[in-house]
Amino acid sequence: MAYRYITQVVLVGTRVLGRAFAEAYKQASASSQYARAQAKAGNGSVSGRTSINTGMTLDEACKILNVKPPQNGQANMEEVMERFKRLFDNNDPKKGGSFYLQSKILRARERIEAEVKPAMEKAAQEAEVKEGWNPKLYKDR
Repeated sequence: MAYRYITQVVLVGTRVLGRAFAEAYKQASASSQYARAQAKAGNGSVSGRTSINTGMTLDEACKILNVKPPQNGQANMEEVMERFKRLFDNNDPKKGGSFYLQSKILRARERIEAEVKPAMEKAAQEAEVKEGWNPKLYKDR
């Protein structure tokens, strides 16, 4: 008689866990579809949206590094790097700083670079087209 109760407990438990996993999968799938739809939505500008990689908006990144937001994909990357290096070094945990703040500063720099990178690549491509293909030749000694 005990085997019947044990079998029923196992079957009911399996059924409950199966339904829970199925529901969790449905929610995860819906969440990822929503995130993809939000990433594709918008009016072509990515400045107000959160980057999927860094989890930070462009405005937040600019406020952290205290720089102006990129205009038309153009930003003063020298100023960004200068501010990044100064803030990153000042928040070194060995000097009594915060690892959390260091990581926020790093993510802010990465977010701004992600915003500016396509425009920089396009400008480099156009410059190469203007100059023509100039391969680097290495001679053996």
